[in-house]
Amino acid sequence: MKNVKTFLTASAAAIACATTLNVNADNFNDSYNSINGEQLADHVKVLASDKFGGRAPSTEGETLTLEYLTEQFKAIGFKPGNGDSFLQQVPLVSLEADTNMVLSIGGKDYAYKEDMVMSSSRITELSKLKNSELVFVGYGVNAPEYDWNDYEGVDVKGKTVVILVNDPGYATKDTALFTGETMTYYGRWTYKYEEASRQGAAGAIIIHETAPASYGWNVVRNSWTGEQFGFQREDNNMGRVAAEGWITTEVAKELFTKAGLDFAEMKAKAAKGAFHQDMGDLTASVTIKNIIRKSVSHNFIATLPGTKKPDEHIIYTAHWDHLGIDTNKQGDQIYNGAVDNATGTGALIEVAEAFAKLENKPERSITFLAVTAEEQGLLGSKFYAANPVVPAAKTVANINMDALGVNGKSKDVSVYGLGQSELDNFLAKAIKKQNRVIAGDPRPAAGIYYRSDHFAFANIGVPALYATSGAVPADEATAALRKVLDPKLAKCYHGLCDEYSDEWDLSGAVQDMQAFFEVGVALSHTGVWPDWSKTSEFSR
Repeated sequence: MKNVKTFLTASAAAIACATTLNVNADNFNDSYNSINGEQLADHVKVLASDKFGGRAPSTEGETLTLEYLTEQFKAIGFKPGNGDSFLQQVPLVSLEADTNMVLSIGGKDYAYKEDMVMSSSRITELSKLKNSELVFVGYGVNAPEYDWNDYEGVDVKGKTVVILVNDPGYATKDTALFTGETMTYYGRWTYKYEEASRQGAAGAIIIHETAPASYGWNVVRNSWTGEQFGFQREDNNMGRVAAEGWITTEVAKELFTKAGLDFAEMKAKAAKGAFHQDMGDLTASVTIKNIIRKSVSHNFIATLPGTKKPDEHIIYTAHWDHLGIDTNKQGDQIYNGAVDNATGTGALIEVAEAFAKLENKPERSITFLAVTAEEQGLLGSKFYAANPVVPAAKTVANINMDALGVNGKSKDVSVYGLGQSELDNFLAKAIKKQNRVIAGDPRPAAGIYYRSDHFAFANIGVPALYATSGAVPADEATAALRKVLDPKLAKCYHGLCDEYSDEWDLSGAVQDMQAFFEVGVALSHTGVWPDWSKTSEFSR
């Protein structure tokens, strides 16, 4: 933490000089105060309505969402951000696995959704494992910079690897291991499938545990079943494992017992150093039948051209998509995605409108990017990063808004990835006038900095900020509201109940939007290029 503090202190003075004068010019305060919760609520009510059908990519919900965004941004005077178009095509392929599948291990069939969730990223109608030997590979990590390789000394070609979620630092809280409790990318499920594929495994199964995963089994069941999207690739993803998925903790314990192993003991050994263990004569078999549908989805891009440096852009992002409709469910079938992420999408409009009202127009261009298929693995932002409309070298910063707070004002602001870049200082200055302070990541083990669309910008070297209202309520009334509301919000994450509610208090979201607006205004009137911390993995 010392290096982070030193970095932030050293850069704060220069940034303060760059931002002192500009945010108070002309009608800045009028624009700042025009951001309000009533308008945000109106946008959320539309975007999260049943009419929009859960905003899944390549559906009528996408069409309605893009039409709404186009209408709103045209009305406030923004220009198309991709040449003469507001849209960027994102070629996708969807794979929907037949739910009538079982995972057979050790003479027992495990049920889809209840015991396991399996799928295949291969673009093929049939993918299977047949009597594939099980090998426990600890955390499934190959990280030379940490001198850690769970695959060293074991040949997993044709086998199915069983993997713990998160990374070794989480289990031990030892800062000498990776980054301690703070998750690295090696702890993400996406990495684990990627590495298993590189190692030549036939299958990859992650053991779900709520604490290290940072979400319950319901999220696995709801998010990774039904239609799943990926990119259209020339090799049809045949380099990926044939089958990938999750099993519950209870199933894992049962399998380890069948293998003559103690699950707790194996976990403990896996946290102490690179580790793998054959699981006796246990083999896995599963047949995955896919319905394949190729389609084109879209990112939405709108720009307010800069007056002096129009080729330099500050880019605000939010994902417009959610999980769509599950026709297999009885009763309510629509994942409306109100908090996640109609709030962020609505916030794009609110902040953009504030920029449009400025008399002293930004010298740098302000671009708003609403991306598709975030819920499918950050696909829209990954596609944009690989095919940027604005070159990375001309992108000053990224400010991401994903699932804004709906539970009132906070005394603090949680910055995910605190200390990654100098953008933290811009934010600290903006929230000081709100009598708020910067707080660190409230859930470092969740690896949230790697779980939203700013990550794609960080990966191409663009300093990226992701923050939200913190955990400390502003007053007793807000604390009382949170006691009632927060358990409901937690339950509704990626659930059917993520719908707009009159219980919400959007005053904290307004403060966040105002702060993000001020950061953008400050950046847009300076020659400053925020830098990465020397300790950030993205600085290279």
